[in-house]
Amino acid sequence: MPVLMHHAPALVSAAPPRGSRTPAPTANEPKRVNIKIHRKRTSMDSLIIPPGYRPLIGVKETERAIKALKDFFELNLATELSLSRVTAPLFVPSGTGINDDLNGVEQPVSFAVKAIPGVRAEIVQSLAKWKRLQLAQLGFGPGYGLYTDMNAIRPDEGLDNTHSLYVDQWDWERVITPAERNVEFLKKIVRKIYSILKRAEHFVCERYPAIRPELPEEIQFVHAEELLAQYPKLTPKEREREFVREHRAVFIIGIGGQLADGSIHDGRAPDYDDWSSPGENGWPGLNGDIFVWNPVLEMAFELSSMGIRVDREALLRQLEIRKCLERKNLLWHRRLIEGQMPLSIGGGIGQSRLCMYYLRKAHIGEIQASMWPSDMLERCRAGNLPLL
Repeated sequence: MPVLMHHAPALVSAAPPRGSRTPAPTANEPKRVNIKIHRKRTSMDSLIIPPGYRPLIGVKETERAIKALKDFFELNLATELSLSRVTAPLFVPSGTGINDDLNGVEQPVSFAVKAIPGVRAEIVQSLAKWKRLQLAQLGFGPGYGLYTDMNAIRPDEGLDNTHSLYVDQWDWERVITPAERNVEFLKKIVRKIYSILKRAEHFVCERYPAIRPELPEEIQFVHAEELLAQYPKLTPKEREREFVREHRAVFIIGIGGQLADGSIHDGRAPDYDDWSSPGENGWPGLNGDIFVWNPVLEMAFELSSMGIRVDREALLRQLEIRKCLERKNLLWHRRLIEGQMPLSIGGGIGQSRLCMYYLRKAHIGEIQASMWPSDMLERCRAGNLPLL
């Protein structure tokens, strides 16, 4: 049964309110960085109740379908990318730089560890950087890597049809060579992942005839700079919607790097994806997001964020761009700078998002159990969206 929250959670913003002061970080805590992001705030106003919505399969069958789909996708992901499963942590030590800072403004859940005096831990927000440590520790070579079944809590997340406090995803990472640090290799891996998405769609549609296939044969590639040039008067989210509606499956390259108008398409932390190295046509960015067209919500629907990871030069450059060079003294960053971690490519694929898309659900709460504001629960109940 979903848990009621009588007050909506605080919204994420790219900068503190005017007149407020951001608390200074402690000596061992990375500084939170404010960046210019064209991001629409999520709130009750953004909740979508599709007219006449009826789930195509019931709650019990949905639970069985989630299990079958996750098993199928996980096996195919491991096989297609030559990945081995490893056990993932739920929390990591604070002040080490291992946790994911996302856009640089989201605060992780942290707590004191009674059995280890003086130590604090943080619930992971993703395992983007932890995985690279594991590649080194477990001795993976080029062409091979790992994946995890990751669970995270993001307390600053806005809540709507596609965002929850609880995040579950397959986090994966694979060792690459210096010659593979380019956009062509990035596209090669994206096409491999898209082939899994196509197979998974067939897997679902074969079992549930009411669910019709939607994915095109091939995924379209576009740089964020091209989207800006094509839709100069639209926000990044509006550009995504227009382009994905036309092409149905899209990989947007260059997420996090500065565009011609001084903005960025969307936020990226400076210390995992390489969004600043020159790529295709000289545009910066060796990373991106996979989007598909969601026919239930009629929106561009992000399934995966991924990219070639920073090397030493890109890390230092991006820390300087984001004005957080002090992070280079953190444990994780020192190890990368000192050459103790391999070059890699990696990403995350949302499990609940994936199931929501394939099973044609209108709300992520129809796939996972989480907490929602009471007025959202009431509106979903009235709109026939059965939240778990």
